Amino acid sequence: MAEKVAETWITTPKRLFSAVTREACLVHIYPTGPSMGRRYPLGDKPLMVGRGDDCNIRIQDNSVSRKHATIEPISDGYTVSDLGSTNGTFVNDKQLDAPQAIHDGDYLRVGNCIYRYLTGGNIEAEYHEEIYRLTIQDGLTRIHNQRALMEFLDREVARSQRHKRPLSVLMFDIDRFKAINDGHGHLCGDFVLRELAECIKETVRKEDLFARYGGEEFALVLVETGPGEAATAGERVRAAVASHHFRFETTPIKLTISVGVATTTGDEELTPTDLLRAADDKLYQAKRAGRNRVVS
Repeated sequence: MAEKVAETWITTPKRLFSAVTREACLVHIYPTGPSMGRRYPLGDKPLMVGRGDDCNIRIQDNSVSRKHATIEPISDGYTVSDLGSTNGTFVNDKQLDAPQAIHDGDYLRVGNCIYRYLTGGNIEAEYHEEIYRLTIQDGLTRIHNQRALMEFLDREVARSQRHKRPLSVLMFDIDRFKAINDGHGHLCGDFVLRELAECIKETVRKEDLFARYGGEEFALVLVETGPGEAATAGERVRAAVASHHFRFETTPIKLTISVGVATTTGDEELTPTDLLRAADDKLYQAKRAGRNRVVS
């Protein structure tokens, strides 16, 4: 029997658990829809994750195996193990080949579904902070979402008009993305979107905003940036993607993007939607001109 200290202990034949370590949950962050933000509390018993009726965390998604993974309590948290699933179990985008401990803030991916692991003394506050983050961040790529983009553009367009300063928007999407999904599957498509976001994030200045606009389309807002500089930035983004080595499992994926550039100097009485539409029109000009190019 464990010695009683300031906290309650639960003794089992194999493990000694501290009750305070059981303050943990998984939060569904992707795909979006009715399940987004759903919380799955974790306790002192192992949980099975999968599509099967006997799973503790049941996921109705064809990318998830019937018995996909298990989450087991240990003395200072939890471990995750894959159960020989078809599409694998990942922690922070690294596929599991053995049981692995998870830590506060880690991302758990089961097939096509992504969860955030939260733990700590104030789990309720962390949970509500995570829900707020989901309102401004895309769950798959972990960059800003369309809502955050529009709020940022509202402020920057107003500032541009007030001070007569330049403001530019790049709109770009993946060339022939449907062929990637059709040829390699949606898990590959999701990988490409995540990897592209990681590739481009490194080129973004802290004062600018990079967002997933929807599907395979992205936007980059460049403050205090005129047309020449914006076109140069667009070419830099295009070249970064074209030279990046995308590899899904063992399959190399050749990827290019088309980029449209629009700029305001603050003189026009345009709206954020007008500026996005102008960049989108340039994007489709790039598509019609042969793809893998920048049009401004």
